[in-house]
Amino acid sequence: MTLVSRRILMAAGLSAGMLPGFARAQTVAAPAAADAATQPIIAFDAALLNVMKAGGAVPFPQRFQMLAPAVDGVFDLERILRVSVGSYWESLPAAQTEKLGQVFRSFIIATYVSNFHSYSNDLIQVAPGTRPVGADQIVTSTFQKAGAEPLRIDYVMSQSRGGWKVQDILLDGTISRVAVQRSDFSNLLARGDATPLIASLTQKVSVLSDGTIVS
Repeated sequence: MTLVSRRILMAAGLSAGMLPGFARAQTVAAPAAADAATQPIIAFDAALLNVMKAGGAVPFPQRFQMLAPAVDGVFDLERILRVSVGSYWESLPAAQTEKLGQVFRSFIIATYVSNFHSYSNDLIQVAPGTRPVGADQIVTSTFQKAGAEPLRIDYVMSQSRGGWKVQDILLDGTISRVAVQRSDFSNLLARGDATPLIASLTQKVSVLSDGTIVS
């Protein structure tokens, strides 16, 4: 795992699914008695596997729609976006926050679909149980590609509408993806206008989907 690859993983999306090298995976489920906070991650991995198995034989927009319900159900996208935008959020016009939410969602889904595009026999293992941090719970996954070092991803889970949802990801157990994203967003929001950020994310969605997804 190179430093560049890890940077892509942190900046591009809400899971380890941002890295093509880990796009071919098999899920090992935690025991049935695992903490309730673990179950959404197991469910998401299962949905991701279906997309991976569909692969290039299924058009990108169809795979996008396959994965969208899982992303909506497992990640607290609104909360993640608010924290990523930071103090700028309250000053943004309602029309901009609405559009930003739409394109951010498309960006997350498109990033997963673009990178999880095929399947062989690599391993995704979700550890049973969780680690409490205040009111939150940490769910640990290990991504193992044949011949490569395992990559640890910690999902920060919190109670939200509909149950436990992801609010952040810690790469190697320490590096917050939301913090990295907040730094990346800040320059595009410096004038209190979300238009540059919306344009940037829209372009990324188009590139990831080969122009088949319009945000």
